[in-house]
Amino acid sequence: MGHSFTIRPFCAIFAALAALAPSAQAAERVTLRNGFEMRCDHHAPVESRVRLYLSAGEDNYIEFRPEEIATVEMVPDPPAEPKSAGTAPATQAAAGPKAGSNSISQASRDATLSPADLHEILARAGHDHNLDVDLLASLVKAESGGNARAESRAGARGLMQLMPGTAKTLGVEDSFKPDQNVRGGSTYLDALLTRYHDNLALALAAYNAGPEAVDKYHGIPPYHETRTYVAWVIHEFNRRVLAREAETRKAARALGLQVAQDAPTKGKAIR
Repeated sequence: MGHSFTIRPFCAIFAALAALAPSAQAAERVTLRNGFEMRCDHHAPVESRVRLYLSAGEDNYIEFRPEEIATVEMVPDPPAEPKSAGTAPATQAAAGPKAGSNSISQASRDATLSPADLHEILARAGHDHNLDVDLLASLVKAESGGNARAESRAGARGLMQLMPGTAKTLGVEDSFKPDQNVRGGSTYLDALLTRYHDNLALALAAYNAGPEAVDKYHGIPPYHETRTYVAWVIHEFNRRVLAREAETRKAARALGLQVAQDAPTKGKAIR
């Protein structure tokens, strides 16, 4: 029987954001209203949203509502973070899957499942591990973009970007087979949530950087990639949950029904 946990949707106030000019020489530290911090290269208001650009270009960004952000500070470029994926010793196998969303080879980008097939696989894994299917979908989107043949430069493979050592430990024979990959990745995420007492942010940080890094820093490691990863997955998860609940309420109103409360799972947003 799985444990239930809750996370808050991002909600914040950020009155002076549009007045802050981006800098090409320094990164920006963004603090969300819920206390989470992340770094970006620069930011810019776009219509009614604020885009936090994760690199100097304009293609890689996360969007927030202005009221979701508390402060922005200019900071020097962070020091290079340790890269343990791919060339790590045997202990890296326990560090688990690595984020592959920005390191997937171009040759494998077209190997995607149909949305219906992917949803069925995620729903089955979510049921087996009491994990919210939208949490798994958010993680898959961050890791591989739904590309079952994705392979990162570090060697992480498949939908949930399993490192070979981790896959072997989890009993995954072929990480490029979607059902095996999702089963292994969901098992690993479930174990991390149990290890960190259903703290989703810590579990995601461990999924990205390894539990050793989370334990070393007694929290989310101070790695730009990891902090951005955790913020993005939680933001995407909350977006999906809110959209799902809005659709449920809309359908219920059309039928004149009362919306039932969802059963607790590992991944339920609250207001």
